[in-house]
Amino acid sequence: VVSPDSLERIPLRIYNEEQNYKIADKQNMNLISLLSQFPRAVLLIASLVPAFATAAFSGTNFRLSAQRNSASALFGGYNSDVAMGGKFWNRETSVRGDFSGPVVREARILALADPHDPDNIDLYTGNLPEGARLLAVGATAADFDVAEIKTLGAPNVLFVSHAAARGPLREILENFPTICWIHSRSAGVDFITSDCLARSSALLTNAKGMYSSTLAEYSMMACSYFAKDLPRLMRQKCDNVWQKYDVLELRGATFGVVGYGDIGRACAKLANAYGMKVVALRRNPAASMYDPYCDKIYGMNKLDELMAESDYILCAAPLTEATRGMVGKDAFSAVKEGAVIINVGRGPVIDEKALIMALGSGGRLKGAALDVTTIEPLPRDSLLWEMENVLLSPHNMDMTATFMKESTHFFLEENLPRFMRELDLYNPVDKTAGY
Repeated sequence: VVSPDSLERIPLRIYNEEQNYKIADKQNMNLISLLSQFPRAVLLIASLVPAFATAAFSGTNFRLSAQRNSASALFGGYNSDVAMGGKFWNRETSVRGDFSGPVVREARILALADPHDPDNIDLYTGNLPEGARLLAVGATAADFDVAEIKTLGAPNVLFVSHAAARGPLREILENFPTICWIHSRSAGVDFITSDCLARSSALLTNAKGMYSSTLAEYSMMACSYFAKDLPRLMRQKCDNVWQKYDVLELRGATFGVVGYGDIGRACAKLANAYGMKVVALRRNPAASMYDPYCDKIYGMNKLDELMAESDYILCAAPLTEATRGMVGKDAFSAVKEGAVIINVGRGPVIDEKALIMALGSGGRLKGAALDVTTIEPLPRDSLLWEMENVLLSPHNMDMTATFMKESTHFFLEENLPRFMRELDLYNPVDKTAGY
């Protein structure tokens, strides 16, 4: 039996024909409370009443989603992407696998990486799992002696952790067609995507779920930076000035998320804890229909609507041809007056010229917090350096002392044992979509 208190937290969602998800009106929950002593099946039916009522009287053609015909999902069964789909890793919620079963195939590994990278030391010199061998390490295609490597056995795994990997990766795939799995130590794969990779039959996985928690902490810091006017605090401290001023609450503000993947969802989780309303935009809104951290889910064609209603806008979208420059002049024309934009994804997702215009005199933005920029390092002559309403960080807000080493260990301790036992790998990437 589910208690009335838990029912109050059920995120009943309905959506219209444009795939825009909203929480149904749950103010009138008395009927459900009265039925709390009945079996769960009865409560499930009763809990749908507010959704049907909203659909009937809203004047819009709503329909209940049949995407997840599951009572466990409706009653709070959604915990994380891993719990929902069983195919994504998250360092906060996922549990290490039990790999006591037999190895059924050998892993013969090439590492497209800096041979001196200390974060890969356990791959280079450590004790690899039983059945795994490292054949060669190199930063360029020329570093891999094709004839010599083939005498050691046909490689079937490629580990990638080099920023300039796109060109070498193309040659390696041509030289070693036996490679059937490519793993990126980074969460973003825009540095290796190509037509050649898309055509390859190899499975691509990434380090999704390894960096999200620290970026979520940064996103809340960035919101507070502007809500509490930290620049003014620092100026007053430097000038020995004791002067009170009004600040803003984050509670009740709207937090918009452009790109509701692992990072976007981790940020939404903290925003939800702060009492913020969360509005998200993603390619497949149905995938987040029962997400307890979201109040509304938009499809990708509703960016302007998200910009118009959000007080704080987080960009966490991957960089693809479809997302390059997607937050541009039109989006900033629609943005809510006094909003703050935060970018923790990829710099080119935001049109930087349009951003600077929106931040300047006569623009609609209050400020921006940028951990990523279009060109990195940010050129010294960029106007962003001079703007007092811009918080800049050098793409390091996920850079803990151990973050890259942890990512290598995910490859070694989780996905590699899965590969050798022919189990499903965590974090599969759509090579054409780029994420």
